[in-house]
Amino acid sequence: MLYSNKKLHGIASCGNFAQQKKKIVSQKALLALCIAIILPLLSYFIVKGVSRDAIHMPPRYYPDEVIETVKNGKKVSDTIWHQVADIKLTNQLGQSVSLHDLRGKIVVADYFFTHCPSICPFLTKNMKGLQDALKMKDVTKRVDTSFVHFVSFSVDPERDSVAALKRYADHFGVNPDVWWMLTGPKKAIYDFALNEVKLGLQDGEGVDSNFIHTSKFVVLDRKGIVRGYYDGLDTAALSRLAEDITLLMLEKDKTESSPVLAQLKGLWPIYIAVIVAVVLFVWITRRPAKEPKL
Repeated sequence: MLYSNKKLHGIASCGNFAQQKKKIVSQKALLALCIAIILPLLSYFIVKGVSRDAIHMPPRYYPDEVIETVKNGKKVSDTIWHQVADIKLTNQLGQSVSLHDLRGKIVVADYFFTHCPSICPFLTKNMKGLQDALKMKDVTKRVDTSFVHFVSFSVDPERDSVAALKRYADHFGVNPDVWWMLTGPKKAIYDFALNEVKLGLQDGEGVDSNFIHTSKFVVLDRKGIVRGYYDGLDTAALSRLAEDITLLMLEKDKTESSPVLAQLKGLWPIYIAVIVAVVLFVWITRRPAKEPKL
């Protein structure tokens, strides 16, 4: 009888041990599955929040309108930024081109004239340096130069014919595929400089509306919004310009959904299946074990 009681006690102890072990294993499996589900989402939102504060994008200039709406009981302001108007001119190859042809690209623009004895040759050399630097980066696949286009407007279009622009461009090694030197009606060029990219507000010495002569490089984003003015004669400013070009190329449109979030949303059937599997697993493993038969 004593032997039978010990045997039963041993069987019960083994059963309890097996049940506890099974419970521990089920808890670990549950924890692992929860981590597998939650960690990707948590990591995404952490990275998104940190990166939003870590990178300072080039500012936008000249709001056209501020629209205020109420969403979920909170007032939300949405700024409509000024997009430069289109302008149609002639490039150094004699081709009629439009600025709207460059929408979707980052545009770096300056103003010059071929007979300039002072700053213009230096501005052109520095623009050429940017052209060559981006070409080098394209070789290493760090920057896609198809997103960048350079534009130089002649402020002396009466003398700067297509032939004059072609000679000047060839002298400085301008690549017409990525850099236009433009001539055309003087009024159109000056109106664009003063009213669209607003050089008169940004040039330190002021821009003469009768003869524009400035060292500023102007950057437009892919929507044609002014995103920066840089001194084309200053090395530090040119380095900042090159960095800002890269940031603007990587900039995501707020109206477009995040590709990462879209991928996560596309995996929702898998997440639901995993959650159902976890619930079934927990329910099965936590069912009371059958009493051992005597």
